Amino acid sequence: MSLFSQRKVISEHDDSKIAIGFLAAIALFGVFVVGFDQGQVFSIVQGNEAFDTKYLHEVTHDMRHAAGFPCH
Repeated sequence: MSLFSQRKVISEHDDSKIAIGFLAAIALFGVFVVGFDQGQVFSIVQGNEAFDTKYLHEVTHDMRHAAGFPCH
């Protein structure tokens, strides 16, 4: 029996494309949260109160300025 008789089977499914797509979706969501969220994400849970409190805006305020997003 030879050590070289084994063959590596390459899967037809390319998991790297799925991983890249998943990471791109996370990155786009992160850009939205940091740059454009004015209460939209938490409004799903809090309702209209989220537009007044803007928790994510306040938490990411300095990061918004560092990234070049204007906020006031």
